[in-house]
Amino acid sequence: MHPLTPVDLTSRLHSTDVTLAYDKRVISEHLNVAVPDDSFTVIVGPNACGKSTLLRALARLLRPSAGHVILDGRAVHAMPAKAFARSVGLLPQSSLAPDGIVVADLVSRGRYPHQGLIRQWSPDDARAVAAALAATNTTDLSTRLIDELSGGQRQRVWVAMALAQETPLLLLDEPTTFLDIAHQIELLELFRRLHGEGRTLVAVLHDLNHAARYATHIIAMKDGRVVAEGPPHEIVTAELVREVFDLECLVVPDPVAGSPMVVPLGTAALHAQP
Repeated sequence: MHPLTPVDLTSRLHSTDVTLAYDKRVISEHLNVAVPDDSFTVIVGPNACGKSTLLRALARLLRPSAGHVILDGRAVHAMPAKAFARSVGLLPQSSLAPDGIVVADLVSRGRYPHQGLIRQWSPDDARAVAAALAATNTTDLSTRLIDELSGGQRQRVWVAMALAQETPLLLLDEPTTFLDIAHQIELLELFRRLHGEGRTLVAVLHDLNHAARYATHIIAMKDGRVVAEGPPHEIVTAELVREVFDLECLVVPDPVAGSPMVVPLGTAALHAQP
């Protein structure tokens, strides 16, 4: 349906012919994915299709059984962990904070990749933490315990910790899960602003309409393989939604953003079709 372009070996972050598996359970084989530089890339697809598995591989959390994930011309698992963490930040799907830690202390942990035996806490670290708190509107929460925060506040703090790393690439695994619609949009607007400031973002999202509105590049997956990829206005079609999600729908222009908007056809609507 949508011809896949060959993987762009010039992009900073890409995979070449990777096989991803947990123990002996193979999730994806011969997977070639390139994250366009300076993009806001969103990975979409049904549950258990391999979205988060792919992101874990890009984040160096899952070693491919075959093939390589490449960052700046090097296999990521051949890189020192701190060197990788100075280029790629991660907001994982579920994060656990130590008991009794306050917001500012948690965010400051994002500076760990920039420190060493000689270089300890510095004015640059303090500036980065303050900027991350300001960007996520969490400065007023800096002395609060993480355990006291709402779900939306807590998620913004985790984003702040990732921002404090000051990495050019940021990976986000289902960042809006469990948030109400207002906090979802708040976070997505933040990600759009970060992308506008020059970061490359890769996110796994469940909501196809959010992906179509905010992404500059979409990767659609099913059964561990890439079915389509490209700009939202090119690939988000009723045909794609039917193939990937097994859902009948109309795709119409979003009345606010102008991006493709998926309108599902329920059973009653299908019966009403001439």
